[in-house]
Amino acid sequence: MSLNERQISDREIKALQIAAKSNLTRKGNTWIVPSQAGHGEYIVNADPQAPRCTCPDFEFRNARCKHIVAVEYVLMREQKPDGSTVVTETVKVTRKTYTQDWPAYNKAQTHEKSELQALLYELCKNVPEPEMRKGRGRPQLSLSDMIFSSTYKIYSTVSGRRFATDLREAKARGYLSRLPHYNSVFRYLESEALTPYLYELISLSAQPLTSIESDFAVDASGFSTGQFMRWFDAKYGKEEDRRMWLKVHLMCGVKTNIVTSVQVTDGYAHDYPYFKPL
Repeated sequence: MSLNERQISDREIKALQIAAKSNLTRKGNTWIVPSQAGHGEYIVNADPQAPRCTCPDFEFRNARCKHIVAVEYVLMREQKPDGSTVVTETVKVTRKTYTQDWPAYNKAQTHEKSELQALLYELCKNVPEPEMRKGRGRPQLSLSDMIFSSTYKIYSTVSGRRFATDLREAKARGYLSRLPHYNSVFRYLESEALTPYLYELISLSAQPLTSIESDFAVDASGFSTGQFMRWFDAKYGKEEDRRMWLKVHLMCGVKTNIVTSVQVTDGYAHDYPYFKPL
């Protein structure tokens, strides 16, 4: 008669719980079974003819206790249909750690800003320039200069006025053909005309790692803006406001974390429509 065909006892129910939730350790024909109440552990000799256990219940009744039944359930679970058994061994997993190469780390951190300018300049210098408008007015700024300045401004995380010093240094190093005013940087950051160029430069910047990356992961993140959305909460009778935010969907390589493509949407856009395009 199978287990499902008869009513099992309370002792067998507890044994099932032990077999399912506890870690039973096997040493030959001997099993170490944790106490269900958390008061230590018991040793079970799983001899099919005369099983024994060190728990008080077995010593008092001299009959199969829940610990012996739990071991029997584990053995039944590990037995294959052909009669052979599955031997489960405990494997100790050690985490491999790596020492920090502090000289290399310090060199990378102390030279990051200058290296970024050089890489960004090489990335932007081949940006095709649109046809210059004719007529009176202030001369039109170079598109490559403005993409360089706008990207560098975001990297700097400082205000536009403080960023003017960085622009002067970049101009002195030959990374800018003309020195733009910080207000011009703001205007270009607000221009939607830059969007396709920025998308293209992100993909272009990832191409040198084509020979390294073969597996990719998709993810999304949010960015708050300086604009607020306001509404009246009828339930609580008060006005609420919250920053508006944008969502960026991106694809990145799993080895170097290089971002290969992005798509910026409103803050509540679902991820799945952008998986294939990315």
